[in-house]
Amino acid sequence: MTEPDLAGGIAVLDFGGQYAHLICRRIRALGVYSALLPHDTKLSRLEEMKVSGVVLSGGPASVYAEGAPRADSELFEGKAPVLGICYGYQLMVKAHGGEVGRAEKREYGRSSVKVVEGGGLFDGLRGDRLICWMSHSDSATRIPSTMEVLAASDGSPYAAVRLSGARQYGVQFHPEVSHTEHGQEVLSNFVLGVCGARKTWSMESFLRTSVESLSRIDGRVLCAVSGGVDSSVTAVLLNRAVGDRMQCVFIDTGLLRKGEPGLVRELLGKDFGVRVAFVDASERFLGALAGASDPEEKRRIVGRTFAEVFEQYAKEHGPFAYLAQGTLYPDVIESGRSGGPASVIKTHHNVGGLPAGLSMKVVEPLRELYKDEVRELGRLLGLPPGAVERHPFPGPGLAVRVVGQVTEEKLRICRDSSDIVEQVLKEEGLYASAWQAFAFVGDDMVTGVLGDERRLGHLVTVKVVESVDAMTADWSRIDPTVLERVSNRITNEVQGAVAVAYSISSKPPATIEPQ
Repeated sequence: MTEPDLAGGIAVLDFGGQYAHLICRRIRALGVYSALLPHDTKLSRLEEMKVSGVVLSGGPASVYAEGAPRADSELFEGKAPVLGICYGYQLMVKAHGGEVGRAEKREYGRSSVKVVEGGGLFDGLRGDRLICWMSHSDSATRIPSTMEVLAASDGSPYAAVRLSGARQYGVQFHPEVSHTEHGQEVLSNFVLGVCGARKTWSMESFLRTSVESLSRIDGRVLCAVSGGVDSSVTAVLLNRAVGDRMQCVFIDTGLLRKGEPGLVRELLGKDFGVRVAFVDASERFLGALAGASDPEEKRRIVGRTFAEVFEQYAKEHGPFAYLAQGTLYPDVIESGRSGGPASVIKTHHNVGGLPAGLSMKVVEPLRELYKDEVRELGRLLGLPPGAVERHPFPGPGLAVRVVGQVTEEKLRICRDSSDIVEQVLKEEGLYASAWQAFAFVGDDMVTGVLGDERRLGHLVTVKVVESVDAMTADWSRIDPTVLERVSNRITNEVQGAVAVAYSISSKPPATIEPQ
């Protein structure tokens, strides 16, 4: 793998935080190229690469724990502009003689931060209070005399600091997540103001270099498509790069949304002339899932079965040198496969589920991108709005929206209820403003009354969230009259569903998908 050209850009050192790559995404949104590098990259190497500045990411470890990842100590000597975020900030405090320990009051989610000194990171921001996204159980308990406080919160008296006489800053909160107020401006103040980085990156340049790189692939490519944004963009991008050397395959897993095969035929086959083969493997998938209730086990089963089906297709219609997937970076980081010391949050079927002995090499053109970037790339490739703006759908499909064992009844209830949720939001003009909207169902049974008859049936939970990148998400404050429409339609039209609940948990601490 070639080393990224970071001259004039920003290096983000990866300490394993789930938002590490998101920092790169936010910096690229400023028009500045940014790439993720190992946490122990030496300052001398960064200087050779001619980076404009360095960001130290968050991470799941504690800086005082044995074996915790460390940064090159020379980074903290003040030669290079440095921004430490969460764990990276705590490393900076400790390196200068401060103390970090278990916080008396842990902070997760929204927190109000008071700016006590403007300028620098907070230059040009209105007001003296920011709503920031916190995600930490450790914090600085004492800062050294060489540091000055820039901001504080109830749980973090040193929520932002600056190293006196140097271009080095630390923040306990996460400016990179979409729910931090003015977070992008904070990053801009560091990247463009403190570092003076160059604006050299755009999605147009990514498209151009991707097509050039993919066109050099030798051999035929087998591309998995599902009807979702990610796989559709992957297919159209590869079609532009390799043309007839690509064969798309749509696998009907029995775990999909309504009408998916027809949508794929219309979009890829008719509009873009992409060759798509359709394979009905629903019985195989449902048989493999029989009796499985653990979420990670279900994800692994779906991933393994996908690989088996593709292997079988490749043997019968090959040879194929590559298997292409629409993997995005959130899939990679949540599966702990980013290259940094990340914790595994959940295994994604197209990341952790593939067997080591796969006969094809895996190519993932979008693995460095986030959903909003993929949508932008899709527009550049000419995909219609209806395809580009579709809500994300999990790779394992309804297997992770059916809590517990996957049964035909629960699948039907989940599929039909989710379809109603999307219909109502579209009719109300709310679909485009939501990141994801769906229903999930488990084994909770409640008593209902249909007509004059008491009936035991399933509780359906509706979830609508707002997000930009899926790394964080907040529940949507939907008008109760809209929720009433959703509930009435589900209980009236979906056999076996007798009650509806609405999920009001954000990410973190919850995840978007129930499993």
